[in-house]
Amino acid sequence: MAIEIGEREREGVTILSLKGRITTGESSSFRDRIAELVASGRTKLVLDLAEIDYIDSTGLGGLVICFTQAQRAGGSLKLLKVNRRNVELLALTRLHTVFEVYVEEQDAVNSFFPEREIKKFDVLEFVRQKQAPSTPSNPGGDAVS
Repeated sequence: MAIEIGEREREGVTILSLKGRITTGESSSFRDRIAELVASGRTKLVLDLAEIDYIDSTGLGGLVICFTQAQRAGGSLKLLKVNRRNVELLALTRLHTVFEVYVEEQDAVNSFFPEREIKKFDVLEFVRQKQAPSTPSNPGGDAVS
């Protein structure tokens, strides 16, 4: 299944909604789109990963390449609505130290404006909560959204 890419702009920030899987055969299409955007001067980028159910090692590499392209052009690439499995993957690979991750679109957009208040998603806290033993305030050990 080819990755689907939806695109919109909000306050000068380009938001790409990805759907499918970011894998060896599929990562080149979104990498090419990011390269086109950066070349045209659109360097404030957010990848909405709400509908990405799987990312393999090549896909992770593609995300890092896109991040680097945006950064070299004076911009940034941030992640939005990363599912539980992919949050754990970011933590496992320590890429949570590279990417800023947001739960709410407005927070991701606000992150490009230093004077605005933002709420970052804390990947490590999420993983810690998930691994915590069940307690009355944390049944099942799952993080509360």
